[in-house]
Amino acid sequence: MSAREEILAYLDGIGVSYDLAEHPPVHTIEDCARAEELLGCVVPKNLFLTPRNQSSYTLCLTRPSALFRTADFSKQIGSSRLSFGGAEALLERLRTTPGAVSPMGLIFPSAAAVPLYLDERLKSVLRLGFHPNDNTATLAMRTEDFLGRFLPALGRTPRFAFFPDVS
Repeated sequence: MSAREEILAYLDGIGVSYDLAEHPPVHTIEDCARAEELLGCVVPKNLFLTPRNQSSYTLCLTRPSALFRTADFSKQIGSSRLSFGGAEALLERLRTTPGAVSPMGLIFPSAAAVPLYLDERLKSVLRLGFHPNDNTATLAMRTEDFLGRFLPALGRTPRFAFFPDVS
């Protein structure tokens, strides 16, 4: 079973309703605008981060309009300077590839040690969209279900961070 199939089966199993849209492969947050429009959601930037020594990994979700600076985020969470995690570590932990990073990968046991940080302003968005670990589809669910059903079913409590808007 593919990671995508496992993710959709997991959502079905915990009773989280979602809409799924197939589309050509997307590689940037700008490419996700069509899925956002089609599904009536916000597709966050999903950032897989690690310190220089690669001793840990962090998943951070921000609004598309947020200004993300690794130095600022690292300071906010009390970490040494973070940079983007490599493709091998991403596949190993979240079972996905660059361009398809998603909190849906948190369902896998290999992601147990990856903390999740959310842009605090995402809490006020009605619907969030994520790749099901495959950048040829986007699934959208109510933010309330993501925060109140999906994450609790995983035993996860997200941490929140602040990101200013891009000027």
